[in-house]
Amino acid sequence: MMAAVISAQNGDDVTVFEKNAKIGRKLYITGKGRCNLTNNCDIRTVVANTPTNGRFLYSALNKFSPEDTIAFFEENGLPLKTERGNRVFPVSDKAADVVDTLLKAARSSGCRIKNTMVEDIVIENGCIKGVQAGNRLLEYDKVIIACGGISYPLTGSTGDGYRFAKKAGHTIVPPKPSLVPLETIEKPKPEADKLLLKNIALSVTDTVSGKIIYTDFGELQLMRYGVSGSVVLSASSHMREMQTGRYRLDIDLKPALSEKKLDARLLREFSERRDKSLEYVLRALMPADMLSTFISRTDIPAQKCVSEITKTERKSIIEVFKRFSFTVKGFRPIEEAIVTSGGINVKEIDPKTMSSLLISGLYFAGEVIDYDCYTGGFNLQCAFATGAAAGRG
Repeated sequence: MMAAVISAQNGDDVTVFEKNAKIGRKLYITGKGRCNLTNNCDIRTVVANTPTNGRFLYSALNKFSPEDTIAFFEENGLPLKTERGNRVFPVSDKAADVVDTLLKAARSSGCRIKNTMVEDIVIENGCIKGVQAGNRLLEYDKVIIACGGISYPLTGSTGDGYRFAKKAGHTIVPPKPSLVPLETIEKPKPEADKLLLKNIALSVTDTVSGKIIYTDFGELQLMRYGVSGSVVLSASSHMREMQTGRYRLDIDLKPALSEKKLDARLLREFSERRDKSLEYVLRALMPADMLSTFISRTDIPAQKCVSEITKTERKSIIEVFKRFSFTVKGFRPIEEAIVTSGGINVKEIDPKTMSSLLISGLYFAGEVIDYDCYTGGFNLQCAFATGAAAGRG
């Protein structure tokens, strides 16, 4: 949509082919339906938050920076706000308003939008001739492929762009999930499924190198298969070499309390309820659905009276609070990923215009290209920047 707007504003005759009944479907689910459309930061920060081929994006970002993205939407009538982590959202907190703004800008620029599926691109003598849609050849001298990756296929991202690019002779870096939930060897108890834990601290250790590769603070969700939530999605994009058992997640359930302060809190709770069970007393410190999963990690019977709990057992409770750990088994399926890592090899694309270096008149934009970013609005910023570059090209 951004590519279409910029291209049309430059005087081009533009048609957008959208195979869904509704355009911009993937935008509706971004940012939990609020749409974190960019990050209010400088270009270097965007590149630093793009672990795969960030340098390739410098030219596009210089021409269409986060500042330009913010200006574009506000000038087109959408008020924006900046929240924690410099994340930018519409003031309305409605992703639909972002789609409507793009749609309005496209129509006012003269773009035609056809709810028609493109079956193929047509190439003759190394040049784009057009597209095949509805079993007809529709002639165009330029084609921009902006079909996304293969994450969230229900939104239309089913890998069409890779197929078109491959036909044109482009190399496809094998797609894999990024910003995706994680399956773990240790599983939460059934009653903890989908339990959201707020204000936790996470650290991720690569057990091969022995180094902590990621730390974060925020929300984590326990799932029947393992873990999800914003901190987990961000952490997943740092796991570049996935092997079962390689990565360990250490969760601090009480990051605001030191071990000493947490011990004092436990002693106080125990002394005030000396005749109560461990399970009963811990209800004051965590959600009820968490109790069984938590206590199973301590090796202390849930019904043991707190007056009988030893100092060693109390230390084990504190250990679980401060290091509630999971061993990563692997990524969840790519269909559950927010972003696809992999795609069209950037060595075959002109970084200034997003044009193919193999086929004249062919361009690319967005997630179909082999780059991916961390969470925080960076992926959409790079989609807008590469879209704008392709539109200008």
